[in-house]
Amino acid sequence: MPLSLEEVRHVAALARLELEPEEERLFAEQLGAVLEYVRKLEELELDGVEPTSHVVAVEHPLREDRVTNRPRPEELLANTPERDGNFVKVPKILE
Repeated sequence: MPLSLEEVRHVAALARLELEPEEERLFAEQLGAVLEYVRKLEELELDGVEPTSHVVAVEHPLREDRVTNRPRPEELLANTPERDGNFVKVPKILE
C-alpha cells in the first residue's frame, strides 16, 4: 500500500529533503513497501522466542587482557648512546 503524496511530503519536510514530483511518487511506493513488510513482521508469532543479537552462538572473540611479553630493560636500552640505570639520557632542551 503506497503512502499518500502528502505523507511523503511530510516525511521529506521532516528530513529537510526537497523532492521532485517523480521522486515523491517513487518514494511513496518504496516507503509503502517497507511499511507493508513491517506489518508482515508484526504478524509473526514470537511468544517464547528469546531475544538475540546473533543468529548463531558467538564465543567472546577477545582474549583475556594479560601481559605476556614484558619488556626487558636491558634489551630496550641496549642501543642507547647514554643511559643512567634504566633511564635514557638525552641532551638538555631548555636552558
